Amino acid sequence: MTDQLTLFEPPEDATTLAARRLTASLDARREAAAAIAARLPEGLAFGTSSWAFPGWTGLVYPPGLAAGALGREGLRHYARHPLLRTVGVDRTYYAPMPVDDLRAWSDQVPDGFRACFKAPAAVTSRLTPSFGGRGTHAPNPDFLSVDRLIAELLEPLYVAFHPHTGPIVIEFPPGTREARQPVAAFLDALDAFFTALPREFTYAIEIRDSAVLTPAYRALLARHGFAHTYNYWSAMPGLAAQAAVVPPDDADAIVVRLLLKPGTWYEDQRERFAPFNRLVAPDEPMRDEVVELTTTALRRGRRVYVLVNNKAEGSSPLTVEALAARVADALEPR
Repeated sequence: MTDQLTLFEPPEDATTLAARRLTASLDARREAAAAIAARLPEGLAFGTSSWAFPGWTGLVYPPGLAAGALGREGLRHYARHPLLRTVGVDRTYYAPMPVDDLRAWSDQVPDGFRACFKAPAAVTSRLTPSFGGRGTHAPNPDFLSVDRLIAELLEPLYVAFHPHTGPIVIEFPPGTREARQPVAAFLDALDAFFTALPREFTYAIEIRDSAVLTPAYRALLARHGFAHTYNYWSAMPGLAAQAAVVPPDDADAIVVRLLLKPGTWYEDQRERFAPFNRLVAPDEPMRDEVVELTTTALRRGRRVYVLVNNKAEGSSPLTVEALAARVADALEPR
């Protein structure tokens, strides 16, 4: 009996079996995603906000990747997903990135992949930024400093990542009520800032104060050829309302960032949605607006970047899959 048993493979343990199932799931997802991607135009790039999430194993990543390795090597696997042709990089909002890190990332992505980097808060915040604490009420001496933006972000990107750089997202936080400028004065300051920006890059401006969303703001962007970032975020009007003021007509590319459902908050959604491996709260009205905005922009010859945060519905890759399928259907001739 002992000799006979050696003719058979030993049974797989639970860990090995689970890994095989995750690998099969990932292969199936990639195959389905490739079929959707083949129906989408070149001018459309879906992606997520960052990528180092262990919960995406079986959705984006194969099993066996250590959580600590995702930040260093995860982009290579991320870019193999047929629908993930861009990514939002928030890291540069908080601190400069070493050139060597940018070079390492550049080596991990294919031709045609474009990442959207956030400009540093040290340039876009009216008050001196402070992360992880209660913040500061001190005026920021580098607010709208083109020199600092070049030194901390644009020059490193140009040296080490330029072929893979999409629009630079310049996000202006709302700030405190006391720190806000009158809208006209803020737009005047932006006009001078925009005039001095290097034209080797494209820019997408993200505002977090709905009072700035005006025809004058649209005119300012159009004058400089800059895009508006249509952000789905706690305290901003919906995407359709933003497009009614700033339609996707005046820039070559637009950026859509799906962050938080209005009326919800980051920490609450993070706790509710972790580990980001399933759709917890599908948001059909949001999806309707994304499809309408995206297809309108594409039909007008604009390039479109759609960046999805886990906190929008629970799992960025799954939201991307759902949106991509709907956009593909909407673009098909009838």
